[in-house]
Amino acid sequence: MDDFIRFEGVCFAYRSEAEENAPNVLEDFDLSIKKGEFTAILGHNGCGKSTVAKLCNGLEVPQKGRVTVDGMDTSVEDNLIDIRRRVGMIFQNPDNQLVATIVEDDVAFGPENLGVEPKEIRERVDKALKSVGMYDFREFEPHRLSGGQKQRVAIAGVLAMKPECIIFDESTAMLDPMGRAEVMKTVLSLKEKGITVLFITHFMDEAVQADRVVVMESGRTVLDGPPREVFSERDALRRYKLDVPDAAMLADMLRRDGIGIGKGILSVEELADDIERLSGRQN
Repeated sequence: MDDFIRFEGVCFAYRSEAEENAPNVLEDFDLSIKKGEFTAILGHNGCGKSTVAKLCNGLEVPQKGRVTVDGMDTSVEDNLIDIRRRVGMIFQNPDNQLVATIVEDDVAFGPENLGVEPKEIRERVDKALKSVGMYDFREFEPHRLSGGQKQRVAIAGVLAMKPECIIFDESTAMLDPMGRAEVMKTVLSLKEKGITVLFITHFMDEAVQADRVVVMESGRTVLDGPPREVFSERDALRRYKLDVPDAAMLADMLRRDGIGIGKGILSVEELADDIERLSGRQN
């Protein structure tokens, strides 16, 4: 797989006239995201996760270093339209992304602004809503939907613009467990379609579903690898004020109580399978 998004020695600070000497949020930051990869980014508040998201599609540009999307430099203004067609963003609060009074009109908003022909817009809207399981709600008013449903409509609105990459910036933070599960199911279906996913979260059980986990601290990458490898670094995670997934924590507690649960468990499904294995052995 080729690099789709690339950060090279990026430094960035939110500076104003009142804060000319504000510290860097990102410091010599390097990161490469492959095409079709599902990457989760973790880190406590203030580590720079959301800044990475904004730099990926030119909402912000580095003060030092370089960010490229599919080879295009985000600091070159003439590249921004093409970059934003390739990279869609889903934010924390879905209400901030819903602009129309009817679901299907909201999903059509992006393609209309791209100048897509009406017939193709209709096709894109229907396909996008079906892909996130919201086609039956196409004539609903968005305010009648649950938080998870609203977020799926926001995802459909981005999908209708046919991006190659979607960035989720804490997009499940305001949702209940059911809403979070709905969005994660949709995210995994995007990955199956070959869409590059950059998923910023503080929920460990969401990160374990990614192909790769990146942990940030003070504007730098401190851990980077497959979920099983990253979450095996328990001491380092505690140092960076992060936990392991709930299933892994419960598995550790069971082992300490003398129950023969296997090591390396990350998900509820893996834990359930191991408990079933032990039950079968005892029967």
